[in-house]
Amino acid sequence: MPESAPLSAPPVAKKVPIERTHHGHTFVDEYEWLRDKENPDVIAYLEAENAWTEQQTADLAPLREKIFDEIKSRTQETDMSVPTRLGDWWYYARTAEGKQYGVQCRCPISGPDDWTPPEPAPGVELPGEQILLDGNAEAEGHEFFSIGAFSVSHDGTLLAYSTDVVGDERYTLRFKNLVTGELLPDEIPGTAPGATWAIDHTHVFYLTVDESWRPDTVWRHRLGTDRSEDVKVFHEPDERFWVSVGSTRSEKYLMIWVGSKITTEGWVLESDNPTGEFRVLLPRREGVEYSAEHAVVAGEDRFLVLHNDVDPAGVKAENFVLAEAPVDDPSALHTLIEHSEDVRLEDVDAFAGHLVIGYRREALTRLAVWPLTADGYGDFAEIEFDEELFSVGPGANPEWNQPTLRLGFTSFITPSRVYDLVVDTGELLLRKAQPVLGDFDPTRYEQRREWAVAEDGTRIPLSIVQRKDLPEGPAPTLLYGYGSYEASIDPGFSVARLSLLDRGMVFAVAHVRGGGEMGRHWYENGKALTKKNTFTDFVACAQHLIDTGVTSPDRLVADGGSAGGLLMGAVANLAPELFAGILANVPFVDPLTSILDPSLPLTVIEWDEWGNPLDNPEVYAYMRSYSPYENVEAKDYPAILAITSINDTRVLYVEPAKWVAKLRATKTGDAPLLLKTEMSAGHGGVSGRYEKWREVAFEFAWVLATSGAYRP
Repeated sequence: MPESAPLSAPPVAKKVPIERTHHGHTFVDEYEWLRDKENPDVIAYLEAENAWTEQQTADLAPLREKIFDEIKSRTQETDMSVPTRLGDWWYYARTAEGKQYGVQCRCPISGPDDWTPPEPAPGVELPGEQILLDGNAEAEGHEFFSIGAFSVSHDGTLLAYSTDVVGDERYTLRFKNLVTGELLPDEIPGTAPGATWAIDHTHVFYLTVDESWRPDTVWRHRLGTDRSEDVKVFHEPDERFWVSVGSTRSEKYLMIWVGSKITTEGWVLESDNPTGEFRVLLPRREGVEYSAEHAVVAGEDRFLVLHNDVDPAGVKAENFVLAEAPVDDPSALHTLIEHSEDVRLEDVDAFAGHLVIGYRREALTRLAVWPLTADGYGDFAEIEFDEELFSVGPGANPEWNQPTLRLGFTSFITPSRVYDLVVDTGELLLRKAQPVLGDFDPTRYEQRREWAVAEDGTRIPLSIVQRKDLPEGPAPTLLYGYGSYEASIDPGFSVARLSLLDRGMVFAVAHVRGGGEMGRHWYENGKALTKKNTFTDFVACAQHLIDTGVTSPDRLVADGGSAGGLLMGAVANLAPELFAGILANVPFVDPLTSILDPSLPLTVIEWDEWGNPLDNPEVYAYMRSYSPYENVEAKDYPAILAITSINDTRVLYVEPAKWVAKLRATKTGDAPLLLKTEMSAGHGGVSGRYEKWREVAFEFAWVLATSGAYRP
């Protein structure tokens, strides 16, 4: 087949003016027609952009291949996770060289007191090993594959699992008899991720979504019956709320959780009575969030409730408090851990003999163990680590009576580690350190915390990692940011990132407001009518890196995805002169159009995050003032690479497509502008580890070239 002729110019999208009027303001949208992906002209435009991107980056192909090979050569492709005990089995996952997906396995425990997991043995079958689910076999014949549920009944005889082979996050739920290996005839299409077994191992609870992709209904399925007989046990009509279903670690209670961005409600049912009626734990009250876990304290059943309600003095517990209450009177709350301005309580896990408290202090995650005694509560003890920047969190801990706590630890320079903490002694047992093959030496790298100063004087934390032997002077730098939904970008190791660091790049994370690194106030001051703080904080971090000599504008590339892609679009408009390039993954760059349309996926839920511009003219005007798409101007933008997916249900492909079309028609200067659309993927991009590595290599090659760290 002859090669296609080179393109002489980038594609130019046609203009079809469509007026949108709200609150007396009319916006003329010339590219809204790109929303119709059934339109052949839309597909043709996206494919033309793909062809242009491929042509414009063709000279980076050798670098892309080299980065891919580096990631591959540093990764132990045939590997195995640390086994986790559930009932009479150790459960773990295997990967094999040349295979895209993992294989879920198990092997039997040696006896009831066996709490020492088998040592991970990559490529070696453990005694009695059973394969429960082979992702490679399930994915055969499909361009995309994702697992949405993997839930084993506590007696170990049944598996509920679900798969998506399109990328639209609609899963088909199936069941497998793990004793016989037989796939049961029960099959339920169109489910949301997840599945929860009742303790009788006969009933399973699952979720479905509404037309806006919102999980809104909980169903009960009895094995061996037709789906038409499934019982709707809960439905949430309020479009601001998502629904989830699960169970307590004790397996005593099933829990349904209903939550918006600012309000929570829990419903509870004894697991041994799965056909009973769920009852409300604490009735929802606007602006009050809570979570609850079952514990047995001094022989009595309790609910441990983490909440942000007001205290008796009328002061709202912004960073949350921990309280307890009898299970038969959940409203009789007694505070166990008081509110702190400096500590954000995030999680409580209950076990038979202890509690595990997760919290955040000084922009870092922390874990503490709180023993339960015959009289109540023992001495609270934080688990300590000796690195300046790190992340720690609980791992898989499904057993109520386990004497150890599985946890994970990592930093920017420390590959992830899996530990078992012996609760009674405090001994920390290393079960596995992430292998990094080749000549990797963590002592070659350094990480540090710096602080930028925002426009209003707020100090913004910056995390920085680089090689120790980096030459003096401005270095090529990648600055990453997110800054929405109270999501925190915590320190973490990346094998792929070594390909940047070893080529002399600095990697930095701007912990901007809108995230959760510094507590709930950090989030509150970067959402809704304070959203612009997110953008100006990022600009301040970029300026700090320049002013301190870490980098220079011609060597600095910004990176963000999804809501972080909104951040990228906003800073491109705010301070294009600070950046050589901007990488935007599935970017939310047309937020006003999306948030104005309640029929689009997730829109109504998002009103608590961004405000409701449909009803509120102040919110409309504020969002209009920062929307990247609506504020594109005739000025010199940095190089931009936007990446999206045709089947994304969260940030529709049309947003970056419209943004790039408008930029191409409006901007000045000759910095390259590229759009790459995955034509068979969803919000998370391509599936399969090798395909993901190739995607990372594509992005990193562009980053290296744009920052001047690589010259073709």
